[in-house]
Amino acid sequence: MGTRLLSEYLIKKHNPRLRYVRAFTSGKNEATLYAWNDNLELPDEDAAMLKRFATGYLPPYVCYQIKAYSKIQEDGVPQVDELPDPIVSTAMKRDLNQNGIVAAINSMLASGGMAFSRYDINTGILHFNVHTTSVVTEIERELIRKYLSEIIPLGYRSEIAYWCRS
Repeated sequence: MGTRLLSEYLIKKHNPRLRYVRAFTSGKNEATLYAWNDNLELPDEDAAMLKRFATGYLPPYVCYQIKAYSKIQEDGVPQVDELPDPIVSTAMKRDLNQNGIVAAINSMLASGGMAFSRYDINTGILHFNVHTTSVVTEIERELIRKYLSEIIPLGYRSEIAYWCRS
């Protein structure tokens, strides 16, 4: 699986001329890679190099589009916030699967747990259920959504259903 963080790490490692890199799921099995070099530009040769790298070394089920880093704001790509160490270490695993995703989120839940529900092949959405013994606040839901988005594969989206057993 290739998460956003792992993809960005691999791009920077194999393309040292690219200083700023951001990967973003832009649709079902689609991702946009934003990049700039040290001169805050993306020359055609760097864009072509990045496209070749993505096609050859990043997850093959994803169709990659390459854009200049300056397009992030115009495209409405959310800012990257600080992430807890367990989420970062999970996102950097090359052998991450649905069990690892669920375990990472469950390690952060105080009461209850999350389970994988299903994958909708038509929409590319991974569905999860969170069962708790207390009501999950909006802030907690936003954190779960944000953390989950960092550890699911690039090119996928997720939906979470919440169930409270109080």
